[in-house]
Amino acid sequence: MDAHPFQTLLHFPCTSKFTRPKDAMPIDFKCKYSSLEIKRLSRRMVLKFCGFNTLLLSINPVLAAPMPEMKEPEVIRTLKLASGVRFQEIIEGEGSEAQEGDTVEVNYVCRRSNGYFVHSTVDQFSGESSPVILPLDENQTIKGLKEVLIGMKVGGKRRALIPPSVGYVNENLKPVPDEFGPRRSLFSHATEPLIFEVQLLKVL
Repeated sequence: MDAHPFQTLLHFPCTSKFTRPKDAMPIDFKCKYSSLEIKRLSRRMVLKFCGFNTLLLSINPVLAAPMPEMKEPEVIRTLKLASGVRFQEIIEGEGSEAQEGDTVEVNYVCRRSNGYFVHSTVDQFSGESSPVILPLDENQTIKGLKEVLIGMKVGGKRRALIPPSVGYVNENLKPVPDEFGPRRSLFSHATEPLIFEVQLLKVL
């Protein structure tokens, strides 16, 4: 079989040699297939195209796809104190650190252990807050909350589960809401664990 130039072979069979049987009817290939004639391509363009396709096929699509950035999930550790109080550091503050005997200004939300709301210094609808002043003295502030506040820095926030043994053991301990309804609701749950989410605003 004769060798043909690459450009010539790209044309439809009408330009390549073939042997026609003697009894075959003459066929006008040029007329019939002229609309299918392929334009000539340069050898360089064809080789580049073939090489590019080979490169694409050799690449694993999984490796070629951009990998999403993986971030390790933030783990919030729960610390348990000797009194039975458990707390989590939600936000670590950057200001002054509260010490035993200090007086502090805080915002807090108090809930039952099942999540039901009891009282808060922050209005749930308007977002306005009425911070309370607490002396870090267990004779004036419930012991469990005092333990949570000691060591906190201004701007910090902690979430704590306070058992009743270090909670409202008497009605003179702070924090207590001024309104009759919230106060009554708070003391009705004083014999069960309470969840406090407290934010330290100032050390006075």
